[in-house]
Amino acid sequence: MEKWITGMDLSTLLEVERCGGKFYDGGARRDAMDILKDYGMNMVRLRLWNDPFDEDGNSYGAGGNDIETTLALAKRAKEKGIGWLLDFHYSDFWADPGKQIPPKAWQGMNEDELTAAVYDYTAEVLQHCGKEDILPQMVAVGNELTNGLLWPYGRVPDFKNIVRFINAGIRAVHETAPGLPVMLHLDNGGNNALYRNWFDRYFAEGGEDFTYIGLSYYPFWHGTMEMLRENMNDIARRYGKDLIVAEVSMGHTMEDYKEYEKLPDAQRKGMATRKELAEKIAYQMTEQGQADFMRDILRLIREVPDGRGRGFFYWEPAWIPVPGSGWATEKACAYMGEKGPGGNEWANQALFDYDGNALPALEVIRGFAQNAGDDGETAGV
Repeated sequence: MEKWITGMDLSTLLEVERCGGKFYDGGARRDAMDILKDYGMNMVRLRLWNDPFDEDGNSYGAGGNDIETTLALAKRAKEKGIGWLLDFHYSDFWADPGKQIPPKAWQGMNEDELTAAVYDYTAEVLQHCGKEDILPQMVAVGNELTNGLLWPYGRVPDFKNIVRFINAGIRAVHETAPGLPVMLHLDNGGNNALYRNWFDRYFAEGGEDFTYIGLSYYPFWHGTMEMLRENMNDIARRYGKDLIVAEVSMGHTMEDYKEYEKLPDAQRKGMATRKELAEKIAYQMTEQGQADFMRDILRLIREVPDGRGRGFFYWEPAWIPVPGSGWATEKACAYMGEKGPGGNEWANQALFDYDGNALPALEVIRGFAQNAGDDGETAGV
């Protein structure tokens, strides 16, 4: 039987550590990867940005995930017997439903040139991984592709170009690393109409085959858990694909972490889970509420028909609040055309408290991994 994926996105971990972040389990300081592996983690998800630096060579922040940073984390995971998912953003910084900005080096290209650039870049990265003996166990071609990629050409509703670009990435994976499974990942996991429309259009335009549908599910933005269940159950049958909740998280507190960031208010992003959002969900923003949420989401995934629910990746469980590790620098905001500010907006949704102590939700994750028959080895390694 294919292994259950107990995954964590640890893309900012090196930056957090450089900025002084420390992690503890039962009072003992340890490597965050070792702690998370002990709680069942068998894969890490690592994003890749093409050129996440400003004109002076300074990092845009948020982990600074260029190829060197991403492979350093991947190698560290491999040494611990942990596999990894390579998440191509095809951008120099964040790519999500609100922004899909071509890399600086690709700006000004037409559709044909972008198609070639996606293929060449994907192949070159995987060739580099192969030379370093660190091929991933899974590849996501694009990140949260809900509204397309490489705007403006690949923006919904232009599925002809969207499929051209995605196909180029998938072909590069299949031809460079045959047998490597590919994920296509959308956000808004509770929106069944969105998933039906997107994947129907994708296949109608001749989209290449792939292995996994990835879904993001954040209870503050993406509907009720019952909506997620209905969507996953439907698309599992409709498309015959295995499903992975590629991003998920839940808060453990609503206490501010300003004293940890040590930033003036004007430079703080503030927590994404604003009070008015937290009040609308069915779980308390407490350590117990986080644990309860994880128990329910893991059951939901395992109950997808025909065993199609294959696991999850918790998003940034180790992004604790430390001075210097934020969502974006001023130059990064300028690249994205956003006002900012930077700072950490995710710390209250980590699986460690603000001081780096492992939280009770990890016990739920470990117990579930054990009950799912996971022996702690890595899928595909």
